[in-house]
Amino acid sequence: MVIPQFAGAQNKIPDDFCLTNDEFNLFDAINQIRVDYDKNPVELSASLSYVASLHVDDLYNNHPDTSICNTSSWSDKGNWTPCCHNSYVYDPDCMWEKPNELTPYRYRGYELVTFFGDDFNNDSIINIWADSKEVIDMIITRGSYEKKKWVCGGLAIGTNYVSLWFGQRADSQDSPKICEDEVRDTIAMAIDSISKPDEYYLIFGSFNDIHSAKEALRKARNDNFINANLINENNRFRLYLSKFDNLKEAMYAKQQLQFNYRDAWILKD
Repeated sequence: MVIPQFAGAQNKIPDDFCLTNDEFNLFDAINQIRVDYDKNPVELSASLSYVASLHVDDLYNNHPDTSICNTSSWSDKGNWTPCCHNSYVYDPDCMWEKPNELTPYRYRGYELVTFFGDDFNNDSIINIWADSKEVIDMIITRGSYEKKKWVCGGLAIGTNYVSLWFGQRADSQDSPKICEDEVRDTIAMAIDSISKPDEYYLIFGSFNDIHSAKEALRKARNDNFINANLINENNRFRLYLSKFDNLKEAMYAKQQLQFNYRDAWILKD
């Protein structure tokens, strides 16, 4: 039996802990979803982000998410309480107590962790999460989360895994810093996001040649998608049925699509 060693220093977040540019931008996108649903943004938590970072590393290096154990599980390879999280044995403390166990955050934390393939980025993460009612319910505290009120959150992007945490109490720690080699990129991204509002495209099909793309466009317009058009990116043509100023509108439009267009997906530009 492995007995975890809990030293006082374990609750201290390392001084050199930082978030990457992609992690900051993904957290901003999560807050934008909340704003689109008339929810207040949540504060970025160093404690919850650090727990997320430990977890994505543990998942990738030690694979506790095998057999019946899901991605909320933790291995016995670190200074934490190991556990197998699954739907058959209800053990919510496995998740809830990790921030209190590993950081100065003394309250429960609630995690969403997702496995992705090798080729993913912030847009694909948001697109997949936005297509899941369970994920949106958690982000905006709807459905089974309606009694929760998120105050802070944190996340980490690892190899093949993304971990997102929420908490109902403020974090006493200062906000996490940006990793130094990405400060310039982050500032440039912030300026660009102010000058160029986000747009959300309802995509239905991607084509290698313009002739196939135009034929699909003609059919979409015949099916009353009068705002349908094409996006040309590196000689690959995407057909969009419509575009929207915010994710909430795009998701609602997707839900209303007729059956033969239900495979459409949302692309953020």
